[in-house]
Amino acid sequence: MKNSFKDMKLAEMIVKRDELRKKYFDLRFQMVVGHVENPLEKRNLRRQIARIETRIADAQRNDAEKKA
Repeated sequence: MKNSFKDMKLAEMIVKRDELRKKYFDLRFQMVVGHVENPLEKRNLRRQIARIETRIADAQRNDAEKKA
């Protein structure tokens, strides 16, 4: 799962980021209620979001350099 973002285009990564954020929000809500099977999933989601954010920033930077 670590490197699954390498082959994605910018638009796909943005959609994936939004999905991960929604999943993270839902997981946080479930933790408050107390219905979480795997508490480490929260950390994994946070790290995936950070990875994809980094890829998005790199892609946007590369696009800006190409246009300039």
